[in-house]
Amino acid sequence: MIVAIHQPNYLPWLGFFNKMARSDVFVLFDDVQLVRGKSFVTRNRVKIPNNIQWLTVPVKDKGDLIQIKDARINQDGKWQKSHWRTIQLAYARASYFKKYQSGFSQIYATPWESLQELNIALINLIKDLLGIGTRLVLSSEMSIRSEGSRKIMAILRELNADCYLSGEGKGSKRYIDEEEFRQNNIELIFQGFEHPAYGQLWGDFVPNLSVIDLLFNEGEKSRDIIMQRSLKPSLIG
Repeated sequence: MIVAIHQPNYLPWLGFFNKMARSDVFVLFDDVQLVRGKSFVTRNRVKIPNNIQWLTVPVKDKGDLIQIKDARINQDGKWQKSHWRTIQLAYARASYFKKYQSGFSQIYATPWESLQELNIALINLIKDLLGIGTRLVLSSEMSIRSEGSRKIMAILRELNADCYLSGEGKGSKRYIDEEEFRQNNIELIFQGFEHPAYGQLWGDFVPNLSVIDLLFNEGEKSRDIIMQRSLKPSLIG
């Protein structure tokens, strides 16, 4: 069984859903500290006419040492209207905006208090629109008490994983002890995601945006586009 682990990001990019679709179980790592500075847990990018726009969810007490699952949104109501207006500005002319806008408009009309609940609602909506059947699990709901690399291994053991699909960023590799994977007979593979190009509004192609840029522009083809890049060979057998 292939397991992947990732923080529950806000309007995640294509690579997030590539990793999810390649997994049997996708663990949302929600009982780790929310980064005090800039983080994809609280923000992401969309493409508007002549520019790239960041959409940032305002979080209370972000300067404190709080876990993602405990983060609360600054509920003045303005950010939701602003985000939805920006999304409409960016994608009203996109081929599939009318087809998919209903689910997003409902989410942005909901008065969210929990950052995690907002992000998971968006992740589940996008997951369903992409036709991804992977099971989602919250790390906070598991009986795990370890930290760092030991926490990742404890999650894998509890889920009876025989393969761990890891990202390739510095944050992911920091928690990887290859010898520990060998000792536990768990195959370690790195995602190796290469960002595809696709039809996009507003001039030259820009990669690494929120997956909604792909979804509103390419519709039913979105999953195939996300999955057209293959994994690199496994590092540990």
